[in-house]
Amino acid sequence: MNTKLIAKNPNAYHNYNIEDKLEAGIELSGTEIKSIRNGKVNLKDSYAVIKNGEAFIMGLHISPYEHGNIFNKDPLRTRKLLLNKREINKLFGLIKQKGYSLVPVSMYFKGSLVKIELGIGKGKKLYDKREEIAKKEANLRIQKELKARNQ
Repeated sequence: MNTKLIAKNPNAYHNYNIEDKLEAGIELSGTEIKSIRNGKVNLKDSYAVIKNGEAFIMGLHISPYEHGNIFNKDPLRTRKLLLNKREINKLFGLIKQKGYSLVPVSMYFKGSLVKIELGIGKGKKLYDKREEIAKKEANLRIQKELKARNQ
């Protein structure tokens, strides 16, 4: 099936070391799908939780559809993730470990269905983030020097 990227979470790889990924469906209303097709999605502050044996995504912002009037839902409402019991139990076991979180990495269309890629990540410390930024800047400087020498 063909996949089309809708949105990526810019903070996922910056704030977490993503160790494993999992694909999940998401329960949406009709006007939310129309808004997603227009690209009105923000994954930046979103995260996933497991309550009472069900997985939910919190903080996912889907802007209200312009022509939706009374059918529009709250943009930040809690949405259910569609996973089977075995996957939920596996995730629950991993999250209970110290420092692990469920972070949405990206949202995409798989055929006509909307899917979310969840990352199981361990939070980075401030010094890890600084180290990563320093490596990126060093690589950029090296690339510029190589480009300048080749001209």
